[in-house]
Amino acid sequence: MVNTTPTLKRTLGVFDGIGLLVGITIGAGIYSTPQIIAGYLNSFSIVLMLWIGVAVFVYVGSLIYAELGSRFPETGGEYVYIQKAFGPFWGFLFGWAQLFIIRTSPAAGLSLVTANYIGYFVDLNQSEKIIVALVVLALFGALNVVGVTRASFYNKLSSVVKIGGLALLAVIGIVLLGDEGDLLGRTATPTATLGPIGNVVAALMLVLFSYIGWDRVGYVAGEMKNPRKVIPFSMFIGMGIIIALYLLMNTLYHSTLGIEAMRGSTIVASEAAVKILGSAGAGVISLLVIVSATGSINGTIMSASRVYYAMAQDGLIFKWLDYIHPKYQTPTHAIIAHCVWGAMILIIRGTFETIAAGMVFAILIFYTFTTVALFKFRREKVGSADAYEIPGFPLLPAIYLLGIVTLVCLRGYYEWEKSAQDLAFVLTGIPVYFLWFKARSST
Repeated sequence: MVNTTPTLKRTLGVFDGIGLLVGITIGAGIYSTPQIIAGYLNSFSIVLMLWIGVAVFVYVGSLIYAELGSRFPETGGEYVYIQKAFGPFWGFLFGWAQLFIIRTSPAAGLSLVTANYIGYFVDLNQSEKIIVALVVLALFGALNVVGVTRASFYNKLSSVVKIGGLALLAVIGIVLLGDEGDLLGRTATPTATLGPIGNVVAALMLVLFSYIGWDRVGYVAGEMKNPRKVIPFSMFIGMGIIIALYLLMNTLYHSTLGIEAMRGSTIVASEAAVKILGSAGAGVISLLVIVSATGSINGTIMSASRVYYAMAQDGLIFKWLDYIHPKYQTPTHAIIAHCVWGAMILIIRGTFETIAAGMVFAILIFYTFTTVALFKFRREKVGSADAYEIPGFPLLPAIYLLGIVTLVCLRGYYEWEKSAQDLAFVLTGIPVYFLWFKARSST
């Protein structure tokens, strides 16, 4: 008998993987964090060292995920790795955190960033911005429902626009600096009051926030033509592009404005663009931010919804989410759930800063799990025999793991109240897990 159950369509190649990685990662972070980071540090040289250091750190992480993704080329990404390594409870907890805070919060926050920059062209009050943000979420949810190919096309289009726009702006700005290049050498006493180590830890969290997104290429492995090749190539090329653009943009900001002027800005990219291109610069950068933010929203919906779908297939979340549209061959119910919860977060929390707070801390906890999982899979020889293997094993992943644990501990020490709140969001999944399975076993 022919199986007529709808399945995910394998249509994605290397260009799609790069588009997804760049599309998700370059969202609002590079436009919204540098001015905050400037308040924690005293010079551009230290700022640059942090961005380069974190770049190396996340690049190692991307290599780890390249191996995990090619070792288990299945839809679901981290959920698959954690569930296979540590069992269904930990897999559920990761998926719960994804839906409850980690992936839906950025979608909500970035939709509000989009509305804010649409407000540059059309006068909007706060209530109207919330409505526009909800419409943005709904539009990109609909785009993902009607087909992964269409959603991926927007990822690729937005990635080309944001890469070209950022690179052009950075190069033009640096070339036209003239005598203002001396701003790079200026220093200023930090305005933040967490102490030398605490300030650096807080700044590191913001830099990491800007880089987060590289981990989600494996989420759509089940829709890739050849995931064992697509995932590693996408990681190598995509991360190289992102790192180069981020270093260029930070150089531009500090070269045009200086560290002290950056601290007083809420739209540092627009102010840098105005200084380079005149009044037209604000409009150009507003369009670029809109494309960047919506590209990240689209990529997040596309990737995170596959986690909920994979969990439902394994019976770890509501069966309703285990649904593939017979015509579009997309996990429609999972996409709807992501957008609806993102809309709820948007309405309840209301501001980008509040929505995005603590996201990095929660993600770092699960990065710990996935890295330990790699060691477990290597020792037990689990997964595809012809998978890509990270060079420098076990030393390189061990250094990466040590870095994650150190960051989690330092953030927990210096910002313990925020860390406790973030952890509480994740731990709400524990009673849900046991009540859910108790209800199932009693039926």
